[in-house]
Amino acid sequence: MIRKALIGSHAIAMAVKLANVEVISAYPITPQTIIVEKIADMIERGELKAEYIRVESEHSALAVVYGASAGGSRVFTATSSHGLLYMYEMLWWVANSRLPVVMAVVTRSIGPPWNIHTDHQDVLSVRDSGWIIGFAENVQEVLDMTLQAYKISEDRRVLLPSIIALDGFILSHTSEPVVIPEPSEVNEWLPPRKPLPFKVEAGKFFAVGNLGPDDVTMELRWYIWRAMERAKYTINEVSLDYAKRFNTGSPAGLLETYRTTDAKYIAISMGSWSGDIKEAIDILRDEGYSVGLIRLRYIRPFPLEELRDIVSSAKALIVFDRAVSMGHQGILGMEVVSATNSKIPVKNIIAGLGGVDVSHHDFSNIIRGFIEEYESGLSIEWSIPEWYMPWMIKESEER
Repeated sequence: MIRKALIGSHAIAMAVKLANVEVISAYPITPQTIIVEKIADMIERGELKAEYIRVESEHSALAVVYGASAGGSRVFTATSSHGLLYMYEMLWWVANSRLPVVMAVVTRSIGPPWNIHTDHQDVLSVRDSGWIIGFAENVQEVLDMTLQAYKISEDRRVLLPSIIALDGFILSHTSEPVVIPEPSEVNEWLPPRKPLPFKVEAGKFFAVGNLGPDDVTMELRWYIWRAMERAKYTINEVSLDYAKRFNTGSPAGLLETYRTTDAKYIAISMGSWSGDIKEAIDILRDEGYSVGLIRLRYIRPFPLEELRDIVSSAKALIVFDRAVSMGHQGILGMEVVSATNSKIPVKNIIAGLGGVDVSHHDFSNIIRGFIEEYESGLSIEWSIPEWYMPWMIKESEER
């Protein structure tokens, strides 16, 4: 293994190279473009023996890898924001066809107004389609989770596509030290893709887009739901095996815990800002607050059983969301309230939309206030989410 400074986009490209991906198709969109530029450069230099297929849109890019995957190839694509929305129809075709496609989504706000900075509205808009969805916290995890995605998706117990989400610019354009596994060891751990029970082959008749009976359609979705449940165990199994074999430092499993063993109050988050929340937790611990963090590494499948077990003795939870379901709450907040059956008070904070920066000082202040509210008996007011927009408070004070 070697240690090298990589930006998140190049870590994705390195994982694609290590996985010996055979077909890549993508359409450039900021901040994803660097990923496919790097992959194209690898192919041009002869470092990766793969077919790069250029297309006119994201919809076509996913259609290309859909066909290549159905034909038995290991495939990859990547997108962001409006590109993911443009793919939306094909996302369902891929999931319903049980194809092990792997896609990187560099998270970016959805316009208007045009905004190229990160939030999670784009990737969470597809959470019900049947794709496994993982969120990386750092660049090392970007590489590791992408490699693991192939082994998870191609497992016969799963056969579902995977999205690995990395926060735009914060991870995609930021360099960090990354441990890169030896290619020979990766080849042993991730051998060439095995043929599917079904395969599209040239010269053989097959049907696409045929009309399915109602009961068959429902049964298909049931099979996908069951596969997603099995994916929980496969993710744990694959990530633990990867951690033991390559020892890159990334955690394993569906979620990561930080100082939760004795915590009376627990924060819950996803993505890169979890590192800032960990710093806030350390600050608050030094002040005597009993607080910890649960970081979801995967939101699909949702780590229902693990989360319930960890929060069972907590007094209250605070969930940090970078996406909102208009007319309801933050998307992660909704998931947590549902998972706990509303038995534990949950405060939902919506912040960081459109790339608004939230520092570890902000997090420590928010969590401190959350604990003080609970201990003052004010948790009854948590029925609606709180939008964290400190500039509005400042403007109001100035007026």
